Parts: sequence; structure tokens; C-alpha cells
Amino acid sequence: MNPQAEAARPPLGVSVPLGGPLGAQRERIRELASWGYTDLWSAESSGVDGFTPLALAAAWEPDVRLGTAIIPIYTRGPATLAQSAAALAQAAPGRFALGIGTSSDVIVERWNGVPFVEPYRRARDTLRFLRAALTGEKVTAVYDTFEIKGFRLAVGEPPDPPVSLLLAALRPQMLRLAAREADGAIINWLSATDTVRVAGVVRDVAPDAEIVARLFVCPNPDRAAVLPEAKRMLAGYLSVAVYRAFHVWLGREAMLTPFWERWDSRDRAGALKQIPDELVEEIIINGTPSECRAHIARYVANGVTTPVLAVLPFGGLDAHEGYRQLSPAAGD
Repeated sequence: MNPQAEAARPPLGVSVPLGGPLGAQRERIRELASWGYTDLWSAESSGVDGFTPLALAAAWEPDVRLGTAIIPIYTRGPATLAQSAAALAQAAPGRFALGIGTSSDVIVERWNGVPFVEPYRRARDTLRFLRAALTGEKVTAVYDTFEIKGFRLAVGEPPDPPVSLLLAALRPQMLRLAAREADGAIINWLSATDTVRVAGVVRDVAPDAEIVARLFVCPNPDRAAVLPEAKRMLAGYLSVAVYRAFHVWLGREAMLTPFWERWDSRDRAGALKQIPDELVEEIIINGTPSECRAHIARYVANGVTTPVLAVLPFGGLDAHEGYRQLSPAAGD
């Protein structure tokens, strides 16, 4: 591999954990790094938590950047979030970014029994608290959505360099909050064309902000096998309130109203038929590895600084082989 070409490459991440038990993923993580992937980003919804896979990766692979995309702000207290961030910053100095977000009413209320209220203010307050707490200062403050009385991280020296804070954002108010109060935004479930609009909101406020995009990819050219599975996955998100509002803002209300009407009436099969194949292909990247790489490049051209791939094993695809096919090494 040409060292100069390698140095010039933009970041390219992978969503972790990979399939199978966490303790058995060491060699695959090392392979990802050897193939040219620069980042590992975890998520937290109904599987393993968002911090443990990164703690393991920090020990296994000393050069990759680690990030959460995302940790919900309602399901952990602010101080616990700060402690977890400080711990990973110690495990991977200068290599950890804390991505947080409001998540959704499904994850917060239905699965965790926590009221999903005032998401904008809660996100703003959490960012402000974390920014202060991660400097090591003692925090006593009354925020709009919670109060902190005398918390200080007892971890020795504060993280140096400081932990990068990122906020998951969909629509303008939250995107501008990410630009003002965080170091950038985390985006997902949008097309490459949508990225122009979304990234533009952030860059109008903070021209140098990082924009991390979680991209769902299936490098399998058998579209007849991929599209039905991809459509079912997309439907699970388009039916959630926050993503409904997002796609209305993106201009898809007329396109998706027939889907929402059938979904709300519990006609799941009928609802799936109302999602245009073209929309699925715009949002869930699929095709040959070359076609997928070109599609990912369009997101970068439209404002994404850190694409993070989640390979979907649709149509019998082996996900790890999919990562190899999409890697910088495969493109050399």
C-alpha cells in the first residue's frame, strides 16, 4: 500500500460490535484495521451496550479511532455518562469521541421506562454538563432538565486531549445545537442528496464541524434478494415518530403518507408495498462493491467527514467479507 495515499485517505469507519460473541472478535477487528478502516463506532439500542465493544477494541487495536453513535442521554445519568467517557478516554488517549443523542420514544419509554420529554433541552443540558465535567471541574448547576450537586470526576487528570462531543441530529433545531454546543453531528437514515441539506445546516453555524454518518450497506448485486429485506429494515425506522418528522422535513410527506396510513392501521404487508424501491436504494446502499463505494463517496462529496459503514448480511452476504470488499485495501 502506498503510504502517501494511505495518509491522504479520509476516515472510514465500521459499526461494532460485529456478529457473534464479543470476546471472539479480536482477529476480525485487527483485519478491519489492516484493510484500511480508521474508525470503530458503536451503537446502543437493544443489543450489547455501547461502551464494552470499544473498551475491547481499545486493547486489541491501538491505532483506530473509537466512537459512540450513539449513547442515549435518557438511559444513563449525566454523571455516569461522564464517567464512561473518561474511562474510554483513558483506555484510548486521544482516540475516543462521545456521540450522544435523544434516541427515540421506543427505546427510551417502551424499553427503558423513562419519560421521553423535552429532548432538545435535555440534549443541550447534557452537552453543557459533559463539557464542564470532562475538564475535571466540580459541577454544581441547575439545568432546565436536571440538577447536578457537586459532581467531580475522580479519575486523576482530565482527558487530554479533550473528548470530542458529538450529537445525533436530524432536523434544523438539533443540527444547529450540534454545531453550537458539540464538536459536530451524527446523522443517519438519509440519502446522499439529503446530506447536502442536512450538512448545510451544521456548516452554516460551524464550518469545520465533524459530520459522522452511519451508512447501511449491502455489497450484494442480487437486488431481488436484497430489496425485500432492506425494505423491512427501513420500514422499522420510517414508522418511528422522530424519523417520520425527519422525512417530512426532507420533503417526503406525499411519498410516505400511504406507507404511514397502512402501517398505522397495522397492515404491515400493505405498508411495505407503499415504500418505493427507489427510496430504499437511495438510503440503504446496495449493488456491486464498486457501486457501493461510489455511492459512499457521494455522501462524502456532499458533506460527510466520517462515513461509518454497517454491512447488512442481506441475500446471504457474509458481513465480514462485505467489509473486505468495501475497504480501502480492496479499492487499491
